[in-house]
Amino acid sequence: MRFPEFLKKNGTIGFVAPSFGCNIEPYKTSFNHALEKFHDMGYQTMLGPNCFEGSGIGISNTPEKCAAELNKMYLSDEADALISCGGGELMCEILDNVDFDAIKAAKPKWYMGYSDNTNFTFLLTTICDVASIYGPCAGTFGMEPWDESIEDCFSLFTGKKLMMQSYPLWEKEGLRDEEHPLEPYNLTEQSLVRGFLTQKDQMGEVRAFETEGTIEFKGRLIGGCMDCLVNLTGTKFDQVKLFNERYKEDGIIWYLESCDLNVFGIRRAIWQMIHAGWFEHVKGFLIGRPLHFGEEMIGLDQYHAVIDLLKEYQVPVLMDLDIGHLAPMMTLINGSTASVCAENGKVKINMELV
Repeated sequence: MRFPEFLKKNGTIGFVAPSFGCNIEPYKTSFNHALEKFHDMGYQTMLGPNCFEGSGIGISNTPEKCAAELNKMYLSDEADALISCGGGELMCEILDNVDFDAIKAAKPKWYMGYSDNTNFTFLLTTICDVASIYGPCAGTFGMEPWDESIEDCFSLFTGKKLMMQSYPLWEKEGLRDEEHPLEPYNLTEQSLVRGFLTQKDQMGEVRAFETEGTIEFKGRLIGGCMDCLVNLTGTKFDQVKLFNERYKEDGIIWYLESCDLNVFGIRRAIWQMIHAGWFEHVKGFLIGRPLHFGEEMIGLDQYHAVIDLLKEYQVPVLMDLDIGHLAPMMTLINGSTASVCAENGKVKINMELV
């Protein structure tokens, strides 16, 4: 695994929009304010041509122009690290024009984003063997004041912190809108990490049970948004089996979260990834709160959507983590070796770049 250099003091942050750009409110104002904050902190910024674009379908521009921007900014020496402007819907359509061969041969560079950006954060690590960062997009850094999770994120981006832990509260309903573009997170809900272990009964059937005891495991970290991951499964961009084989001695920790998927969509996604062989050599699962938190459909909830299938691996499954679309989110490094410890409804994830 190749690990890029962290952003240095007075370094240059590049911004790209391979998914949505910041052309409408509240994203435009929050992004501009984020740029001001970075400048005040002493950093330089470099903007790709699509950052304020909105002429594309589900992304900022045409797939060709979005890919060209990403290729140029990643391969350029002018930007030290990249942050995506935002998530979106159809970033997958740029992939045929992303030059993975050139990126694999180039000096590694940090790329950070989440949601639709899974299309690059995940592939950068599984195809190019380059670590990437699953974390907030550019406009989030415009909030006033920065949430603790944003402080932690930027500490990781600059190499000052590699340990993440769950936060006390999470946001069920955000307050940021066109009239309040810099509004911080509206943290109202108590955070509680739920841990599940498995055991075989007398008949040899594997059963999952929830535990309040300490759960610890270690492995190579990989994952992202299931909406995007299931779309990549089985395509020419799916090189997960090769990734698993490279790091089978370490074992794999999968982190998964979802945006548009309902509980049945989550279960179908898990089923498809299982049958694609993605979870070979797995050591444990980290499941983020789904955007449709608390949803139940025809007797299926967010827990059984996952546990009923993953229990067959007989590894720990931690659920309702601060990962993904319901803020705040822990910033995670794809490709890092992570040590996970869950106890008393909280989790700590210590990442090593080895």
